[in-house]
Amino acid sequence: MALGAIAAGLAALGAAIGGGIGDGILIGHTVDSIARQPELQSRLQATMFIGVGLIEAMPIIAIVIGFLVMNK
Repeated sequence: MALGAIAAGLAALGAAIGGGIGDGILIGHTVDSIARQPELQSRLQATMFIGVGLIEAMPIIAIVIGFLVMNK
């Protein structure tokens, strides 16, 4: 049981760090693109929100898998 809890915590930690880095890179590049071409702001923001949603799915899935491993 204790090793399952450690594994779940490590999975959540790794996924949260990866998601945070991915979000930061994506948002930074979107801001750079909007600064270069302000007329495309609405299209770039829509694409960015889709990307953020896909990036944030990874930590959620990792947490669910961690809970499944912990409860085995």
